[in-house]
Amino acid sequence: MAATEAPLVLENFIGGTFVPCKSYIDSYDPSTGEVYCKVPNSGKEEIEAAVEAARGAFPGWSSRSPQERARVLNQVADLLEQSLEELARAESRDQGKTVTLARTMDIPRSVQNFRFFASSSLHHTAECTHMDHVDCLHYTVRTPVGIAGLISPWNLPLYLLTWKIAPAIAAGNTVIAKPSELTSVTAWMLCRLLNKAGVPPGVVNIVFGTGPRVGEALVAHPEVPVISFTGSQPTAERITQLSAPHCKKLSLELGGKNPAVIFEDANLEECIPETVRSSFANQVRSYIEKARAEGAQILCGEGVDKLNLPPRNQAGYFMLPTVITDIKDDSCCMKEEIFGPVTCVVPFDSEEEVIKRANNVKYGLAATVWSSNVGRIHRVAKKLQAGLVWTNCWLIRELNLPFGGMKSSGVGREGLKDSYDFFTEIKTITVKH
Repeated sequence: MAATEAPLVLENFIGGTFVPCKSYIDSYDPSTGEVYCKVPNSGKEEIEAAVEAARGAFPGWSSRSPQERARVLNQVADLLEQSLEELARAESRDQGKTVTLARTMDIPRSVQNFRFFASSSLHHTAECTHMDHVDCLHYTVRTPVGIAGLISPWNLPLYLLTWKIAPAIAAGNTVIAKPSELTSVTAWMLCRLLNKAGVPPGVVNIVFGTGPRVGEALVAHPEVPVISFTGSQPTAERITQLSAPHCKKLSLELGGKNPAVIFEDANLEECIPETVRSSFANQVRSYIEKARAEGAQILCGEGVDKLNLPPRNQAGYFMLPTVITDIKDDSCCMKEEIFGPVTCVVPFDSEEEVIKRANNVKYGLAATVWSSNVGRIHRVAKKLQAGLVWTNCWLIRELNLPFGGMKSSGVGREGLKDSYDFFTEIKTITVKH
């Protein structure tokens, strides 16, 4: 009988040093359902230590030139790229996505995040006006906010963590990051590269643990004036409550129920593969049972087809891709975000109808529109209540432009200008001459 693999034990990264924790949380391999990792169960004590380290590092890091900070970010990107295969395999085992997806999207985009914000930080401009009649010159400067609290989700662990860390430190802030306790391994692996890349101790601190313990301690801390969060609406509501007494800056990127609108003139050879990818990319049986009880038809997948797994994986978290039809618009499957391989397919008759139905949800993160009619694409894209609309494509990102949602999908945007504005404070200076 093969020996049992010893669990991987993670440690917090505070002040450039790995620090053990008094207690740990079990983390499971989703392919087997077995414990394979121990994640620190941190709390207020660890957050206080991280704040102290970030506070101490801020004067030196914020006083460096953008060019100096950019060199460090590029070095982090280089080291991530050199570790691409190791990181991809770790992301796959920890989160459950395929190695191919992690290898071709998650890790390369994490590399790109550091390179993009390293470059963009060198090209920001300021405003300036001159009032001749009073001999005054006015101009603006932007300064880093201070210590940024960053909270990232389980579905894109390293990708969205670096999407927050990179712009925050490029602008001169120091950070305390809390990855999801469900998917912490690649964040821990990133820590191992930071010192090697020349990131000064205390500039990036990563504290692991649950939302109620370490997340709330971070959000409520009076010395952390800015919080960037990606996750669920209930958690965002709690963050808002805890931040309100301190008037903190908040960026909240929340859930979505993203419609894929396919018109009769769409190129199905392009449309179907991308729609399948967008529908089944994430890895929820109660929703399917509710849909069946409401009279919907399950065409394939859960409850229809049999899932055959090797003995080692039978306790893992697997689910067949499931397609639901004949479902009402007010069904929970049509209204709520399902983090599983489930998609609902419903017909429509006109532009006006599909726009009204697509907008009839509380979310407004993203949408896709498929049509060969250019005029229709522009009309529908403009009327859909979504912060991002892809037409005849999916998940192509332009980091210079804003990303974020409408309605209950969040507050604020992320991207070149939006992230820079968020992680800095603007100041107007008037000089009389």
